[in-house]
Amino acid sequence: MENKNFGFLAINKPTGLTSHDCVNKLRKILGIKRIGHGGTLDPAVTGVLPIAIGNATRLLSFLPLSKKYEGIIQLGLRTNTNDLEGEILTKQNWPNLSKEHIEKYLQDFRGEIEQSPPLFSSVHIKGERAHTKARRGEIFELKSKQIIIHKIKLLDWNKELGKISLSIHCSSGTYIRALARDIGERIGCGGALDKLCRTEALGFNLKETISLDDLTSVRTSIINPIKVLTHLPNIQLKTEHEISCWSKGQALYVPESRVNQPSSSTKIELNNINRSILVTIENDLLIGIANYDEKSFLIHPKIVFNAAG
Repeated sequence: MENKNFGFLAINKPTGLTSHDCVNKLRKILGIKRIGHGGTLDPAVTGVLPIAIGNATRLLSFLPLSKKYEGIIQLGLRTNTNDLEGEILTKQNWPNLSKEHIEKYLQDFRGEIEQSPPLFSSVHIKGERAHTKARRGEIFELKSKQIIIHKIKLLDWNKELGKISLSIHCSSGTYIRALARDIGERIGCGGALDKLCRTEALGFNLKETISLDDLTSVRTSIINPIKVLTHLPNIQLKTEHEISCWSKGQALYVPESRVNQPSSSTKIELNNINRSILVTIENDLLIGIANYDEKSFLIHPKIVFNAAG
């Protein structure tokens, strides 16, 4: 029998709530503790918050990693948090720019770039979050890391208000607040993130999201993991012997002809090796993930679920 508390949800996170607040609300609604989210959103940020229910928390790392946002940068401000929620450090006029000028500045932020995370962030420093140290007023630096801006598009430029509206497609680990800061510095007047909405994350888009206030939708909208992990190949176990071996964590011989390849050929950014394969039984029940050895045709159990998830 299928476990109804095993799968994914996509929540449209409202302003004012942390990602953890959303998880806590869902725990009360669904009456289970094992719930996790895929990618922290700041309280002021809205949009797609992927949620894993039950044992699906073990599958979060197998989802596509890239994310998309739409946001507004306020030029002429520098704040300690790199957004309008923080303390203003400096304030100045922004230059008289055309859309063509801004496009030239944005060109420096396309592709692989180095980015220093905001001081007020969840980055760990010797077991402590950076934002905790920052709130104490400590002076420290965060090591820059390489990120990828797949696409950055200028949506609007409001000269009078000094606001740049952008859509951004980026790799996991990108801080849009830091991007706002760095674009402002590149222009020379400083910049801070005004508003931000995440429009896509871990394969979910804004149109697929539900509201936390719609209790009926929350209870009935949990998505079967197989329908979310369509970018991975899969194999269906058919005999009691195969299922028994699998449940005991034993490797199984599976000829390549039984491997169902994903329908999409799109290259997806993953943090797991490409040999990962879904293992299912009849009625589209996921019973785990394996590594598939294409030379020996053996699947080696990596994550094992029971038939109910």
